[in-house]
Amino acid sequence: MDSARIVENLATWLRDEAENAGARGVVFGLSGGVDSAVVAALVKRAFPDTHLALTLPIHTAQSDSEHSRLVVDAFGLQARAIDLDAPYEALARVLGADPSVEDKPDLALANLKARLRMMALYYHANRFRYIVAGTGNRSELSIGFFTKFGDGGADVMPLGHFVKSEVIELAAHLDVPQAVIDKPPSADNWRGHTDEMELGFTYEQLEQYVLGALEDEAVRDRIQTLRRSSSHKLRTPKLPPPVSAMTP
Repeated sequence: MDSARIVENLATWLRDEAENAGARGVVFGLSGGVDSAVVAALVKRAFPDTHLALTLPIHTAQSDSEHSRLVVDAFGLQARAIDLDAPYEALARVLGADPSVEDKPDLALANLKARLRMMALYYHANRFRYIVAGTGNRSELSIGFFTKFGDGGADVMPLGHFVKSEVIELAAHLDVPQAVIDKPPSADNWRGHTDEMELGFTYEQLEQYVLGALEDEAVRDRIQTLRRSSSHKLRTPKLPPPVSAMTP
């Protein structure tokens, strides 16, 4: 890829999208992962002074917080950390769940975390007249590997056309800290969580599928099953037939 040209085009696109929305800048979530680090670098280029990086820990691993700080320091970001442990725990208990359970998969609680973070992002977007930049990449978006109305809730997705290896290539060009590039991708949904563990296949295999080069039939079947089960995430809410079709 011509990373230098792509970066400049993406920065221009971000400025255009914000202007078209009547917005002054961009807010985004910073997780400590490579995708959000690349988005951070792009947003900083597009809006040096009118951006906000939010770190939104919810029972978050210390390493993720440290990696987020590396990114903030590397790019000189305007950043704010908001600890969401207390509201998450209170809401989980109101809903009848045990928020202290972090050592086994619980997608309902994982999605609750993502949706709380989305609320925090849009609060600040409303407050400062910013748009929200999501951090999903083409590999993840292609199979609906995101939380509906959570990390899928955004106004723009700068990385939506790039598979994971291309995101990593952009990260290297942008001088994202190597520790962030090298870490296993994870939404930190529960203790010890990694994306590939949850998916049941690797990002390399997913990329091969997206690009039409995957030969492993078992993995292809699993990916297609995930695509079907997540198809509702990839469309606007369905409407019933028009009134004229409901009456004789």
